[in-house]
Formats: sequence, structure tokens, C-alpha cells
Amino acid sequence: MNPTEEELVHQLSQPNLRAKAFSVIVRSYQERIYWHIRKMVLSHEDANDVMQNTFMKAWNGLEGFRGDSLVSTWLYRIATNETLTFLTNKRIRNQNSIDEVEDGLLQNLHADTYFNGTEIQLKLQKAILTLPEKQRLVFNMKYFDDITYDEMEAILGTSVGALKASYHYAVKKIEKYFAEEE
Repeated sequence: MNPTEEELVHQLSQPNLRAKAFSVIVRSYQERIYWHIRKMVLSHEDANDVMQNTFMKAWNGLEGFRGDSLVSTWLYRIATNETLTFLTNKRIRNQNSIDEVEDGLLQNLHADTYFNGTEIQLKLQKAILTLPEKQRLVFNMKYFDDITYDEMEAILGTSVGALKASYHYAVKKIEKYFAEEE
């Protein structure tokens, strides 16, 4: 039986229980965090790398975690920041524009042996890649992860109103993309 959120936070604060509690957290959230990252970087290998960095950063930051937010919110915030840092570094490292990075992400998705989506799923990913980074992040979190606006507000530090607007504009742009592709 998995411990409750309160029990986990208490165990994380106890040096002798910290490693066991963190192991429970990794097992509980690994898949969700992976897919959250994967939707932004699109590549299985890149998602694994960013996920490992996320959990390493979380482990190294356990001393600072006081339980002011949910463990999931804390992990999503770290994963989101690590993903955005990864994408920025990739853009800088390759001295590419954002369009070139997105084209590269799409090419990686086509070549990814782990992607087994249908043509419509591929088309949706193409549409999502046309969104600005913030809208893409909000769309993925709401549409795929079913994260509430209140949870997103805690993760992203953006007001609920701004998040709703970002999601609305993202949906409209995706609908327009599909209409133009027909």
C-alpha cells in the first residue's frame, strides 16, 4: 500500500526514510512525468534524459521541499523547467531558430521507433508544434494530462485566466491547422 501524500512528505523530511520515500515517488510518477516531458521534446531518448535530470534535481532538492505544494505539483514544475531548459539549450547549441528546432523535433518523431501513432496523431503533433512554447505546454497539460487550471497555476506560476486564454488560443490554432490541411 502506498503512503498518503502527508506520509510521503513526512518521510522525505526524515533522513533515514528519505531514500525509500523517494523511491515510492519515482515509481508513482515516473510514467506521468515521462509523458509530460515527451510531449514537449517528442523524442524517447531526449525524454528519458530530461526525466533522469528531473528526478536527479528532485533528489538533490529534497532538503528544500517543505510540502507547501503537492509532490506531483513540485515534480511537474521541475520537469517543466528541465524540459524548457533542454529545448532552449538545444536551440542555442545548434544555433537554430525555434522553427528549425521544431522541424528537428518533428523529424525525430518520424524517425522514432517508439512512436506508433496513427496518421491523425502525427498530424495532431504537427499542429501542436506550430504553437508557441507556452501554448504548447498548456495545451499538452490540459488536453493529454488532464491537469486542472489550478494545478497548472501552481506548476507554471501563471494565473488561471492567462492559462485559460492560452488553452483557448491553442485549441483555435489547432482547429485552424486541421481546417487548412483538409
